[in-house]
Amino acid sequence: MTNLGGGGPRPRGMWWREGAITAIAFAFCLLGGALEVDDKSLSPPPAAAYLIAVVSCAVLPARHRAPLAAMAATTACGMLVPPLDLLLSPPIVAPAMIVAYSLAVRTERRAASAALLVSAALLVASNLVVAFGALSWQDVSRMVTVAAFPLVAGILGHATQNRRAYLAAMEERARRAEKSRDSEARRRVAEERVRIARELHDLVAHQITLANAQATVASHLFDIRPEQTRKSLRELVETTGHALDDLRATVGLLRQTGDAAAPAEPAPGLSRLPTLLESFRRAGLEVSVHQEGTARPLPPGLDLTAYRIVQEALTNVTKHAGTGSARVRLAWNRDRVTITVADDGGGARTASAASAVPDRPPGYGLIGMRERAAAVGGHLSAGRRPEGGFLVSTELPLPPAKDTPRTAGGEAGDAP
Repeated sequence: MTNLGGGGPRPRGMWWREGAITAIAFAFCLLGGALEVDDKSLSPPPAAAYLIAVVSCAVLPARHRAPLAAMAATTACGMLVPPLDLLLSPPIVAPAMIVAYSLAVRTERRAASAALLVSAALLVASNLVVAFGALSWQDVSRMVTVAAFPLVAGILGHATQNRRAYLAAMEERARRAEKSRDSEARRRVAEERVRIARELHDLVAHQITLANAQATVASHLFDIRPEQTRKSLRELVETTGHALDDLRATVGLLRQTGDAAAPAEPAPGLSRLPTLLESFRRAGLEVSVHQEGTARPLPPGLDLTAYRIVQEALTNVTKHAGTGSARVRLAWNRDRVTITVADDGGGARTASAASAVPDRPPGYGLIGMRERAAAVGGHLSAGRRPEGGFLVSTELPLPPAKDTPRTAGGEAGDAP
């Protein structure tokens, strides 16, 4: 298994943590060296205890890069404890316990388990060799405890290793799922564009080209051959009628089965903003609107784009923001209008979280809004606000103002 310790420079916090761990292990080693067999007195640690503590703690920083070597070194120090007339107790093998945990975290399970079992066996064997034939029940229980402590540390290390592997697998799965969702959304949008373009080209482009040619002929013959001009105009009317029929058929092909027919009324625009806001209020979303500057009529395509962007942004607030209020701002300048829709929601569900729900297709709301804005020469941005909530902002270019601009005032916008 790959060593997770790394070989690069460590941050300052890592050095402080390593120093604290080493100091604590050193103190436990000295405490274990000061223990006596009768457990009745605590004498100052002998020189041998300092030797064991210094050597076993000196290898602790190496446990990240070479855990097996560090385990061998601390085990050897523990085996030297009985020959140096020191009491083999859990405190004096504290460095071996720390290394056992690191070994289990950074090494493959079978290799780490084998190394820990060998270490525990060697510690017990060294004490048996020195005290052979003079073991009491107290000695046996102490040796069992000494052998068990590194094994328990290894079990904790294995648990940590499993948890890290699980979290890494979940993060990788989420990353791949998000990447595949984005790719699928782009693919579906591209396929839909190709399908619409193919239908429009095949069914409408021919008639439009023919109508353009007939209009050109009529323009040239208008003064010199009036009868021919009238004939060309009649043919033009017939051609444009066929073009309209084909366009209706194309729209019908793009509809899904069961879709209701579109109402025969003008396309919506900002003049219908109060009605739109009222529909959201009935759904439980309180929307306030603020306008800056002097409003003026927009071309139909631009008016429809502005309306649809506000509609989609407020729909997203209703579905995802987790709040009951939103703010719409329209700032009118000489050459552009800036539309922003903001909410103070806590981000109840982001797009990635929502798409984690099984059998839920990815949405195209933001993609559609950006494409609508780009189609009229504007641009749109969307993202989280630093103070909380979500913000959609778009700038749409305005045509040159007429001599007598009509003031749209606050009919659409000063609603509370």
